[in-house]
Amino acid sequence: MQLPLPRGPITARLFDALADPPHAFDLPLPHPARPVLEDDDLQLALFACYELHYRGFDGVDDRWEWNTSLLGLREALERRFEEGLAGAVPRPPAVPPAQLRRAMTELVAAADGDGPSLAAFLQHRADLEQFREFVVHRSVYHLKEADPHTWAIPRLHGRAKAALVEIQSDEYGCGRLERMHAELFRATMRGLGLDDSYGAHVDRVPAITLAIGNTMSLFGLHRRHRGALLGHLAAFEMTSSTPNLKYSRGLRRLGGDPAARRFYDEHVQADAVHEQIALNDMCGGFAADHPALAGDVLYGAACALTLDRLFAEHVMERWQHGSTSLREAGLAVGAP
Repeated sequence: MQLPLPRGPITARLFDALADPPHAFDLPLPHPARPVLEDDDLQLALFACYELHYRGFDGVDDRWEWNTSLLGLREALERRFEEGLAGAVPRPPAVPPAQLRRAMTELVAAADGDGPSLAAFLQHRADLEQFREFVVHRSVYHLKEADPHTWAIPRLHGRAKAALVEIQSDEYGCGRLERMHAELFRATMRGLGLDDSYGAHVDRVPAITLAIGNTMSLFGLHRRHRGALLGHLAAFEMTSSTPNLKYSRGLRRLGGDPAARRFYDEHVQADAVHEQIALNDMCGGFAADHPALAGDVLYGAACALTLDRLFAEHVMERWQHGSTSLREAGLAVGAP
């Protein structure tokens, strides 16, 4: 993966630094010019800092991952990002562990129908270019699917840990490369004529798309956010089956073959099972062991639901005005 193109003063200076061997540098953050969740420069900078903990960038020294100047910048970016999340996502009232399942279910039910139905549009009305745009957005996460939530495994024990491992094992194809969900998504991209290489479309996606992935990395890379990470994953699983069924039907309407649709079809079945494991065993077990963190579980779920709504609003608003939801017209297309 190449370093993305800069989107402002933060990323311009950060990427200049990353092009050299690790060294001390000072990069004060400018006063924000727009809300954090819409700030392309900040979201891309944070994405790049996090990516050093995943696969890194071609030509960037791996030692940057733990460079103290880089970590200091990441901390400053995270502080601003967490403030932005707190302003956009009201924190649900804390509940006793015994009431967590009901509170989670009510939170998801309240979010259902809150905002435009992107899944319904993709099923019934989207044209092929719009569906391809949607896949480009999702590729930023789906090509590393499960990785951010896996950070929680060594931070858990008992029933919650076993449940998370069970979910993640399915995400990683139970050890079979061709069944890994990231590989299934690559087949979807190839079926749509899109470049399926890791990180190929980062330059194309807007701040809100980056913010969705950055939220998972923020929660995953900080032990203090482990409850929020579990809530995020649970909300993801609880709201996945029906939209994926609609995505599959929409892609079939547009001529997508079974290989291109398999990613969505797999999630219809798998996530219906994962929902119960995530809600009862993972989140329930964690809250029973850590009653004071039950509210964090709900907050993580609320972040997942809110950001998904904001993403849908962004995409639908652009499409309703006849423009692209990506940062530039056209798409990066792979070889036929």
